[in-house]
Amino acid sequence: QVQVVESGGGLVQAGGSLRLSCVASGRIFSINYMGWYRQAPGKQRELVAGINSGGSTDYAESVKGRFTISRDNAKNTVYLQMNSLKPEDTAVYYCNADIVTGRGLNHFYWGQGTQVTVSS
Repeated sequence: QVQVVESGGGLVQAGGSLRLSCVASGRIFSINYMGWYRQAPGKQRELVAGINSGGSTDYAESVKGRFTISRDNAKNTVYLQMNSLKPEDTAVYYCNADIVTGRGLNHFYWGQGTQVTVSS
């Protein structure tokens, strides 16, 4: 069984910073792509940033230059460093991981989400 758990959300003032973490645990052979998504009230879930197993990254235009995604493969962990936060970054942030659990077996797992609130 595999679990994906996020942490690090909270309340911060505009211009501040937060660092989110996401740890995958359980029967894991390897992890391919890992990504951070967010969903604000009344809006669709959107990709914020992603990173593949080789370290290549991609970002939403709205967060480029402010957010940095990184991963520690030895710890099955992905991070999202968020700087210069804006009120429009307020959302529930979800981690998504493409996890290989056996030969030819992979599945996308979601975490439960962590709330990020940016006050103006």
